[in-house]
Amino acid sequence: MRLTNSLPDGPTTPRSLRFLRLIKLIFQPVKYLDDYAKAYGDTFTLRGSKGTPIVYFSQPEALQAIFTADSSQLDAGRGNSGLEFLLGNNSLILLDGDRHQRQRQLLTPPFHGERMRAYGQIICDITEQVMAEWTIGKPFDVRESMQEITLRVILRAVFGLDEGPRLEQLRQLLSSTLDLMGSPFNSSAFFFEFLKRDLGAWSPWGRMLRQLQQIDELIYALIAERRAESNLNRQDILSLMMSARDEAGEPMTDLELRDELMTLLVAGHETTASVLTWALYWIDQLPQVRDKLLKELDSVDTNTDPSAIAKLPYLTAVCSETLRIYPIVANTFIRIVKSPMEIMGYKLEPGTLIIPSIYLAHHREEVYPQPKQFKPERFLERQFSPYEFLPFGGGNRRCIGMAFAQYEMKLVLATILSRYSVSLVNKRPVRPVRRGLTLATPAGMKMVASPQKKSANTPVPV
Repeated sequence: MRLTNSLPDGPTTPRSLRFLRLIKLIFQPVKYLDDYAKAYGDTFTLRGSKGTPIVYFSQPEALQAIFTADSSQLDAGRGNSGLEFLLGNNSLILLDGDRHQRQRQLLTPPFHGERMRAYGQIICDITEQVMAEWTIGKPFDVRESMQEITLRVILRAVFGLDEGPRLEQLRQLLSSTLDLMGSPFNSSAFFFEFLKRDLGAWSPWGRMLRQLQQIDELIYALIAERRAESNLNRQDILSLMMSARDEAGEPMTDLELRDELMTLLVAGHETTASVLTWALYWIDQLPQVRDKLLKELDSVDTNTDPSAIAKLPYLTAVCSETLRIYPIVANTFIRIVKSPMEIMGYKLEPGTLIIPSIYLAHHREEVYPQPKQFKPERFLERQFSPYEFLPFGGGNRRCIGMAFAQYEMKLVLATILSRYSVSLVNKRPVRPVRRGLTLATPAGMKMVASPQKKSANTPVPV
């Protein structure tokens, strides 16, 4: 391939109009990517507010080069500095180099396969508890219900706490804060610094900051309480994090624990709730998908080992296709070029921002024929490389909770569908909207539950 010093083509947007481009990114995130890819192809360059080149890539070869690049060439953590107010500067998401590697090694053990499977029954039980709050025939907010399930699951997995006043207070604060963060105003604040102004407790940003302070107080109290405990056999994620040691034999500090706990709590339920909402939407929209899924679920006893459910091929394919067609995060973390490097024949200079686009990678016609159609069968017909299918990012920045999230998705869907048929009140097709930094279903999407029709051989959960 011929090396060129020029950057990929892109719009020559005057600086005065870049504000309008950002507005489109905020309010039409999918159309934003589709339009640029249609106009400029696989790779294109935009310019930031200070003229900094921002290069989008979606080809598998380009993504492989980015995800396998040496850490001396690319930084990823400092591209997420806008999240420091929420996650803290010790969060895995904001770190680079040796510090990132250390924290990743300390955080990996709680998500080991065997430990993860121990949460299977908890996930099913919590799903049953939330479903018990539904009234047959009465519309409910499907995203709220899915967020309630995933929030209870992550709190239980992280802290190992049963229901109680402190857990309930933390649950309410987290839910309220993330709803605030997903509002149009606060979503825009991720892109416009001038909106991050604390104008008092009644202002959107000020209210969010005060709620974060209350969350911090609860988390530090739980850390102190756990340090004072004599029970050394706890298997929750916090206890495992506290017992972890780095190569020098050092544990995480309270500040590091707080930042990683916030990272897990925020990233560990909000995203999964969105995937579950999308999955229920597609299952309702496409009766042939629903029928195949129900037939497969009929073949297993949903009261038996949850791991058996997680291995069902069509259920797995439905979850994968849900993650493909509208990935919860449209792009992976921004990479910042540290030393000159070449990708796809383009020579990228230090300071260039690289955006590996998950959405565009998932909509490449040669990889996924008819990419705008929801077709779970494509995941039964072939296996995709980690540079073709990357809903959780890639390389050493891939989400450490990936296996947990996939396991939870399958168990929640199987538990719901074994008991109820859920259908949209309004059958019109929906498009993704921005919720904070993620792509989600539009707010207030209502569904109605009705008893699932059972075949004679289908066991009914008790």
